[in-house]
Amino acid sequence: MATYPKLLKNSENPLKPSAWMESDQIEFAYWVPNISGGLVITTLPMDTDWTPEANIKYAQDAEEVGFATALAQTRWFASYGADHQHEAFTIANVILQHTKKIEVITAVHPGLWHPAIVAKMQASLDVCSQGRTSINIVSGWFKGEFTGYGLPWLEHTERYRRSEEFIRIMKGMWTEEEYTMYGDFYQINGAPMLPKPLHRVTVFQGGNSKDARRLAGRVTDVLFMNGNTNKGFKEIMDDSHASAVESGRDPSELQFGANGFCIVRDTMEEATDTLREIIVNADVEAVKGFGEAVKNAGRSSAEGEGMWANSSFE
Repeated sequence: MATYPKLLKNSENPLKPSAWMESDQIEFAYWVPNISGGLVITTLPMDTDWTPEANIKYAQDAEEVGFATALAQTRWFASYGADHQHEAFTIANVILQHTKKIEVITAVHPGLWHPAIVAKMQASLDVCSQGRTSINIVSGWFKGEFTGYGLPWLEHTERYRRSEEFIRIMKGMWTEEEYTMYGDFYQINGAPMLPKPLHRVTVFQGGNSKDARRLAGRVTDVLFMNGNTNKGFKEIMDDSHASAVESGRDPSELQFGANGFCIVRDTMEEATDTLREIIVNADVEAVKGFGEAVKNAGRSSAEGEGMWANSSFE
């Protein structure tokens, strides 16, 4: 088992965090539609556009109404109807060039990138945007994106172990003059990195599983949770805080976000009717394909389920 250099505590980090990270209020982010087909798997006509021009307008509108962040998703192969995909760092750069306040979270798959390269890219993006970037580490559920590129597909726990090393290397290179780490997945030998980010880059991470909770407690700044009940959210948060305590970390350093979708209509009846219409006109094959892929990805976890275990077609 690898041993890792100690990470700086937030209180020891000379870089300032994002203002919203220090806020005691709920902050809102939106999904950047950098893939085609919108974010709903339906055969209904969709107004959401995935082009750079459309994403500039969406970001400017979101900034104007008070959204704190925008999350650029990462997708490489077609899935659930998303036949075209803009790479997340690229679309993030486009958005940041055309906005003034909103922060952009860039999603990254460990296993498809080297962490030192990503740390450098993120630092450059942060400098160019005057400190308006964060990063989201997603351990991966889409096996085809790895095997299609000739890369190994790790079992669930191993994917999260790799993500921990990935995060540790990024944070180390952002804060140390030279960074060294000999892990099970990555080896860094006295690597320097300049310039550093302008601010303390917030590291997000997605997942509901036990592996995800342990990872969040050990090294993550914000854990993104999938939809759940209040009881389910509390269980995930309690487990993550316990992991932080076990690893010698202040649990107050860990924050949480939840993934949710809204149908905005004038009345509840209209919203419910729209939901029924979406379900009736669902792209059945795409929904089933997505469901099988994400559930297969979670079955190799210790508890035999992952982020989408309790989801259904409805």
